[in-house]
Amino acid sequence: MTDVEEVEVVVAHRERATLRVGDVFLKIDADRAGTDVEVAAMALAPIPTPRVLWRNPPVLALAALPGAALGCLGRPSTAPPGAWAAAGAVIRRLHDAPLPPWPGPGLEGIASNLDEQCRWLIADDVLPTDLVTRNRQVAEAALREWVPVFTHGDLQVTHVFVQGDTVTGVIDWSEAAPGDALFDLATLTLGHEEHLHDVVAGYGLPVHLDVIRGWWAVRSLSAIRWLLEHGFDPFAPGCEVDVLKARM
Repeated sequence: MTDVEEVEVVVAHRERATLRVGDVFLKIDADRAGTDVEVAAMALAPIPTPRVLWRNPPVLALAALPGAALGCLGRPSTAPPGAWAAAGAVIRRLHDAPLPPWPGPGLEGIASNLDEQCRWLIADDVLPTDLVTRNRQVAEAALREWVPVFTHGDLQVTHVFVQGDTVTGVIDWSEAAPGDALFDLATLTLGHEEHLHDVVAGYGLPVHLDVIRGWWAVRSLSAIRWLLEHGFDPFAPGCEVDVLKARM
């Protein structure tokens, strides 16, 4: 019998799962629309992305990228400053590309969902009222009109792979859409505020730090309920709740 590669569960919850078998990643998504966006976005993005090996909905097979993730939420990043700057430069290249031909999230919907999540956090006594209220005020800086760019939409630090000071690829494109450039920068540096300067230096354009902080608050407040309901721990050191506490 031929030896079979060990199967590694990278992430799994009710909506999707990602498995690794050797140099192949198998993504299983209950929502075919997310996979459609992922494949289309990778084809359009002018930056390194995983190679699509085959697709048989609901499964998408991707080749593994060389290198390692830039970091992980809740843990100090061991990547050098040059790698963070390189990530900023790659994001700028994406943002300068033509917009993808599908709609992105609207400001009204983001604000409405944020307010709903804040009410839940307080009503269910998940977080102290003053912590939620203060961060809702901080979030207001992000809730303004923006000029849409080609955004990744879920640019978590684990989604950027580097080798030395080189970005070898960016994964997980199912949220890609026209959106706010600073949302991508904020998502990448969430919980890694010490690397924001390096990212901005590589990005090559001035950014409004209050807007970045606003998106940190929006993302953290909006994500906590989903994380808890899907088996993740936003209270872990360095994660979403600590990000909110840093604004107090």
